[in-house]
Amino acid sequence: MGKRNRQRSRERLSAPATSYEHAEFGVLELRGALTPRTRAEYAAIGGVREDAWQRQVEFLFERLAVRWTIHDLPIDRQQELLARFRAGSSDERAWMRTVLRDHLAENFPELSAP
Repeated sequence: MGKRNRQRSRERLSAPATSYEHAEFGVLELRGALTPRTRAEYAAIGGVREDAWQRQVEFLFERLAVRWTIHDLPIDRQQELLARFRAGSSDERAWMRTVLRDHLAENFPELSAP
């Protein structure tokens, strides 16, 4: 009944999330917070290689995606979200890139968009 029990009973804070809807691709829910360490890791990816923007998009998706609902089927496990992202069509990837850019501009204006 010491410190461990108090820590377990504490509620975890959750970052606010924003939903982005597309008629064909479903609803993508993105987290509204990034830790300072994650921001530094993202900045380190920038412009070093020609595929840097693709790596940036995948990095952001991995860190920000909370849930993706496609045809009323929710995907909320991190590994499944990333696998679905990687398997996406070029149109889906373009939509996700646009959503991530908009989300960055709205929530993280200090970060450069991919």
